Amino acid sequence: MTSELLFHKTYTHPSSNEWVVFVHGAGGSSTIWFRQIKAFKKYFNVLLLDLRGHGESAPMKNKALLSSRYTFKDVSQDILHVLDHLAISRAHFVGISLGTILIRNIEELAPERVKSMVLGGAVTQFNFRSAFLVKLGDMFKHVMPYMWLYRLFAFVLMPKKSQSLSRNMFIRDAKKLCQKEFKRWFKLAGDVNPLMKFYKENRTKTPLLYLMGEEDHMFIGPVRESVAHQPSAQLQEIPDSGHVCNVDQAVAFNQYSIDFIRAQASQDAKTEKRLSG
Repeated sequence: MTSELLFHKTYTHPSSNEWVVFVHGAGGSSTIWFRQIKAFKKYFNVLLLDLRGHGESAPMKNKALLSSRYTFKDVSQDILHVLDHLAISRAHFVGISLGTILIRNIEELAPERVKSMVLGGAVTQFNFRSAFLVKLGDMFKHVMPYMWLYRLFAFVLMPKKSQSLSRNMFIRDAKKLCQKEFKRWFKLAGDVNPLMKFYKENRTKTPLLYLMGEEDHMFIGPVRESVAHQPSAQLQEIPDSGHVCNVDQAVAFNQYSIDFIRAQASQDAKTEKRLSG
């Protein structure tokens, strides 16, 4: 585990003991949650963070880390390190896009730290189109400026005019990445399908809510299939929304998420009371 700490920001609630940790996707930053903060901090303590090399988190300076390939385990442990630093023993996690894979990985590495998971625009498998896009990017990542690739990905993932805010936010945040950092994160894409196959074979018992835009043409199909085989999972499809459903339809995203987390927190409290009694 690296000793370098990710940039993070907290909003503490005067009476709640519940923490909600927000995890953004590749190329983004914690600013993607600007439509969630006000709603969530009414009920919970909130932790926002920027993944390594993203937003306000500087690229890793550790030479050993820089020379090696990033892994989902490395990046997940960065997040756990922040929780340790803040003495947050358990939390609810909310993620978007690739951030949902990191949350699943945290749940695998330290299941006792995860009370519940809300996975928005979840990536559970690359279908033919997304796999082809990643392969295309892999072929050209050394010869094409990464922002050209990222703009292409953004337009393929979020093609509609109604998704322009989400698309522009992702492109704006991606400009803060350096070319080398982009390549390190891009290589992670090759690990997605093997990792998600492992999760499919080792089903979680942690309460899980998928929030998917009905127009998330790249990823909604695999999520529907995944939910059918996960007893602990729920799926809520959000109309008039694409991949970044927390921005496209923030009110619906917030309501579903908050209701789900409050229900899990209430259930936990009842269980603890019963066990202690």
